[in-house]
Amino acid sequence: MSDTVIRPARVALVGNPNSGKTALFNALTGARQKVANYAGVTVERKEGLLTTADGRSISVLDLPGTYSLRARSPDEVVTRDAVLGKLAGETAPDVLVAVADATNLRLVLRLILELKAVGRPMVLALNMYDIAQRQGLRIDLEGLARELGCPIVTTVATRKRGIEDLVAQVDALARAGDLSAKSTWREPDAGEIRQAHREAQRILKAHVRPPERPDTLTGKIDSVLLHPVAGLAILLAVLFLMFQAVFTWAKPVQDLIDQAFQALGGLVAHTLPPGLLTSFLTDGVISGVGSVLVFLPQILVLFLFIILLEDLGYMARAAFLMDRIMGGAGLHGRAFIPLLSSFACAIPGIMATRVIDNKRDRLTTILVAPLMTCSARIPVYTLIISAFIPSRTVLGVMNLQGLVMFGLYGAGILSALGVSFVTRRFLWRGAVEPFLMELPTYKAPDAENVARSLFLRGKIFVTRAGTIIFPMMILVWFFSSFPGAPAGAKDPAINYSIAGHIGRFIQPAFAPVGFNWQMIVALIPGFAAREVAVAALGTVYALGAGDAQPGMLATTLAHHWSIATGLAFLAWYVFSPQCASTFGVIKRETNSWRWPVIAFGYMLALAYIAALIVYQIARAAGLG
Repeated sequence: MSDTVIRPARVALVGNPNSGKTALFNALTGARQKVANYAGVTVERKEGLLTTADGRSISVLDLPGTYSLRARSPDEVVTRDAVLGKLAGETAPDVLVAVADATNLRLVLRLILELKAVGRPMVLALNMYDIAQRQGLRIDLEGLARELGCPIVTTVATRKRGIEDLVAQVDALARAGDLSAKSTWREPDAGEIRQAHREAQRILKAHVRPPERPDTLTGKIDSVLLHPVAGLAILLAVLFLMFQAVFTWAKPVQDLIDQAFQALGGLVAHTLPPGLLTSFLTDGVISGVGSVLVFLPQILVLFLFIILLEDLGYMARAAFLMDRIMGGAGLHGRAFIPLLSSFACAIPGIMATRVIDNKRDRLTTILVAPLMTCSARIPVYTLIISAFIPSRTVLGVMNLQGLVMFGLYGAGILSALGVSFVTRRFLWRGAVEPFLMELPTYKAPDAENVARSLFLRGKIFVTRAGTIIFPMMILVWFFSSFPGAPAGAKDPAINYSIAGHIGRFIQPAFAPVGFNWQMIVALIPGFAAREVAVAALGTVYALGAGDAQPGMLATTLAHHWSIATGLAFLAWYVFSPQCASTFGVIKRETNSWRWPVIAFGYMLALAYIAALIVYQIARAAGLG
């Protein structure tokens, strides 16, 4: 009997951005998918499994969106090399699925002609076909299939229509295993590019008739949302609503989590006898990790807005609106999407700069992306705001705490524009390249896809709490508990600990900005991840403050810090170079230690200067 293991057939999804490729990937694979990075690069790799009607497994690879195999960015390089079978350690796909927006075939036809030249079995998935039908768009499916030499399946990924037919076609092509056709694709010259464009136009004219009911709604909406004045006002209103919602919508669930950790801490303290184990569980684990997990609802609200705006098709409009402003600061229009992604986390934001072709534009965006207010800053911001900013209504409709949060986000955005302006004027000069992009049609978000994306984001945050914050809290608790207080000591034991000695040694350098030694102790492990600082503060004050209780960190800080110190800490975190992973990604993206060192240095300087100014002004105003 043979022990040979037959690998699943491999299928690659290839298409333009905004073609619904990821929605199709989700419809094909469901929950059977995993996300990683390609070897040696930070380009995201999404792969999943589908099962055919007869139980056969097929591996599906969702490749980054591209308009051509003529790769001009790292994302496009990965797509090209995957299609051509040139990725290290990976075989070429057995079948290519070209994913196209059925309402906009003009650009994708050129890509399909290139894919045809690769010589792999291919099927064309005309996605969003329901929208094309509503518009009265007439597509000669049989004629187009003959012209392109591949089968065509119409799909509506968000409603899982056509999925069975697509799987059947893919399975048939994979079983046939006809890989005899030789690849004729090569990098085209300018004349060949023009010829490919003419050929695509000919095919489009021959087999696609203009819609009988054009999408006038998109044009009417865009006339408002893309207006240079009204559009910007609406964008600011959307962002303002998003930050207000972070506080107001999440508060009920946040209070429940807060109460649960208080109850858990009290239960452990009353059940176990006093000692190191009880201290470790209540002061280290519950006060540390719990003080971060309590902010999960706020992070989910932020991600909900970002996912919905992306699925609606509004993100591309926001980039278009911001192009003029960003161009004045020396940023390319395409930088808006990476910078907006950095609101969630700077790491995917920095990775998203791969869509920027020009090296200098890309480097500028990489350097300023960490200044955007990532979700890891939310625990810090909300903790300090809750401690020092009263929860009251301003002008009858706005929450003061949400208004302060909006201001902090605004400070990050303005600082990014400022640093970009200086970088372009002094590090390298030159005009910013023009911004060209395809605006997708508006689409209603699919509830299942939104829920799945939100679940994955929440899972990543909770996993981060388990894999990064928990080990760091063990170290913080250990250094804050040992060697212990000497006999007859009257001060808390933490004052005599390793952490106490380290904090007091460094504290004089931070005295001008109002930081005490407990804050220094929190900043050091906070370099691993920004939110660790909150967990560290929870542990340090639980060990050192007699009135501290699990889940009551904001109240404890309000009692032990002045308002000036709290505001200076906020200012520090607008610019602080916390999160070692971010600088690791900068190193990998730039293939040099020079740029992460520059980013760390300028952010550290900005953080100290901002905290110094805020603290001294607050003290002068009598808030010290």
